[in-house]
Amino acid sequence: MTTAAVKLSLDTLEDGDLPPQVKLPAYQTGLTNEGIVHIGVGGFHRAHQAFYTDALMNQGKALDWAICGAGLRGEDRKARDDLAGQDFLFTLFELGDNPDTEVRVIGSMKQMLLAEDSPEALIAKLAEPNIRIASLTITEGGYCIDDSTGQFMAHLPLIQHDLAHPEAPKTVFGFFCAALQRRRQAGHKPFTVMSCDNLPHNGQVARKALLAFAELAGDAYGAGLGEWIAANVSFPNAMVDRITPMTSAAHRQQLLEQHGVDDNWPVVCEPFVQWVLEDKFADGRPAWEDVGVQFTDDVTPYEEMKIKLLNGSHLALTYLGFLKGYRFVHDTMNDPLFVEYIETYMDRDVTPQLAPVPGIDLTAYKAKLIERFSNQAIADQLERVCSDGSSKFPKFTVPTINTLINSGGELDRAALVVAAWALYLKGVDETGATYRIPDPRAAFCQQLVASDTGLTARLLGVEEIFGQSLPNSPAFVAAFERQLQNLRTLGVTNTLKALLGKA
Repeated sequence: MTTAAVKLSLDTLEDGDLPPQVKLPAYQTGLTNEGIVHIGVGGFHRAHQAFYTDALMNQGKALDWAICGAGLRGEDRKARDDLAGQDFLFTLFELGDNPDTEVRVIGSMKQMLLAEDSPEALIAKLAEPNIRIASLTITEGGYCIDDSTGQFMAHLPLIQHDLAHPEAPKTVFGFFCAALQRRRQAGHKPFTVMSCDNLPHNGQVARKALLAFAELAGDAYGAGLGEWIAANVSFPNAMVDRITPMTSAAHRQQLLEQHGVDDNWPVVCEPFVQWVLEDKFADGRPAWEDVGVQFTDDVTPYEEMKIKLLNGSHLALTYLGFLKGYRFVHDTMNDPLFVEYIETYMDRDVTPQLAPVPGIDLTAYKAKLIERFSNQAIADQLERVCSDGSSKFPKFTVPTINTLINSGGELDRAALVVAAWALYLKGVDETGATYRIPDPRAAFCQQLVASDTGLTARLLGVEEIFGQSLPNSPAFVAAFERQLQNLRTLGVTNTLKALLGKA
């Protein structure tokens, strides 16, 4: 049954026009003050950090920790315009296979600045003393660290631009250095740099990248700035988790028809959410622990668990599923062969590598992952999970393979993940359908697999993706070529049957 539509805005919020099943902020958004600048406003940030902050505000707390969003890319303009058209409110639309999901208006964001409109405005905002946290969701590749060497990629054009034009930066590093220098000159405390990106030791990576940039800049942003940042800025590591598919037109229509909310850019997500965060902040933080965030001195075991089990399993599913002709994660989970393959991969290849995780039962955690992947209602797109494979493999899959190589473990299940990516890069699935490759390095990656002759050496030889162990392991090379040949000749289903001993 279709509910009468109400356009989301502060006016409709205050007038009580929204349907009663839609949960509203329990605080007056006009009485909140900004304490956080978040770079990279997308679905995940809005379903995670903004969600937790809103939940805390609903308890009457953290009203001085509202979020100012910031976009550094031209494509962020539509997001800003969509949000600005509804007073920076948005609807969090949980989708799940149980009746406990909620629809909730989030009011923790006050505004969103676009760097290309005014670099100075964003620098000035970051320099304000009330801004005590600068948080990030800039994707795994946004930190400009070469995964094979661990070095900051100073040669990138945007980095070179910021080194030459410190007054008009384009990267997060240029903006942070400019703002931190102003804070230092004014005698203000630095903000905490809080990464919410899905990569191992994300705080350490952010610190390494920012310090490398500051060193390259020399005196351009201020003499001794790098040393001051190293001594004073905090970079807590975090494990973040919530499956958040791309918001589609169908999602917007579903929200409109089922709940009567006309929202330019709602965020859809699963009911599950988790955030484990190191309690290392330079100038205070919201009391997020009051709304379920787990604070710890060392996030390492949690992030290892999540990255190797969830993200690694996602990659294991996604390219095989796409080749099979599936387009949603739940499609793969409706196929018993995929479920058995993922369970075996998690149990036999990944779990033995994990250290004990305080407070976590790994058997229950893995069962929950299968349940989450199987969520029909969320309709998580395989294309989303497929994206940026060249950046994801070094973080989510290669470490698992390296450990298997070093321990003499079985390699075929993990090698199949890489083989599936190699075949996926050709851009044609088993049904003959063609598709785009959503990866900033798509052209380079596709060139690696353009010819079957020499493919193994070309692909595995890309050190920034696969490191040195994989191409130098005869056992892994053999397993990769075996699985690639099986995919070519047997197809996905029969390859899985052979691997699982069901052929």
